[in-house]
Amino acid sequence: MDTASRPGLRERKKQRTRDTLLRRGLELFTTQGYEHTTVDEIAEAVDVSQRTFFRYFAGKEDVVFFVQDVVESHFVAEIRRRPAGEPPLEALRQAVLTGWDRIGEAIEELVPVGLHLRTYQLIGETPALLAIHLRRSAEWEEQIARIIAAREDIDPDTDPRPRVAVALFGGVMRVTERMWSSGGDISVAAMRELTVRHLDAIGPALARSW
Repeated sequence: MDTASRPGLRERKKQRTRDTLLRRGLELFTTQGYEHTTVDEIAEAVDVSQRTFFRYFAGKEDVVFFVQDVVESHFVAEIRRRPAGEPPLEALRQAVLTGWDRIGEAIEELVPVGLHLRTYQLIGETPALLAIHLRRSAEWEEQIARIIAAREDIDPDTDPRPRVAVALFGGVMRVTERMWSSGGDISVAAMRELTVRHLDAIGPALARSW
């Protein structure tokens, strides 16, 4: 075997171990509950030690939100790719819709899309995870607001518009997530359809008279 190829092989093996831990962890969480699943159970399901688990994840929380981190990084990248001069809310809208068109493949590289979508439901049904999700959402919205501010060449600490726009957008997305997770269809297509419908409602909702 070529010595130069060994690091690549080792990295692929490490990635397979991480992805297997991720998938089995999410499967256990969504079948028996987050709080009733231990790190030891996840490690045992993959036939590795607890020490090996902690090489890849700081804890159970990291497993739950790992794929969401990937989704959010794709969304950030989509925003950065939006053309200059596009209005902020339109840039956010197009970024999220384009993201849903592309994100399925990225998720499938890690776990089945259905498993990821069931994890969304788990987060909404688990108070501890929902609290973490809301905190992470606030941090993520601050990051996006600063990206929007940079696009518009304004200071978000003196001009409230970037944070207001992102807060509005984030609120719409949270309403969409709640309705989607409580519905019968948890497919990517259903999530995208709800996203479009709710984003389309922003203008009428802000009108002076309904």
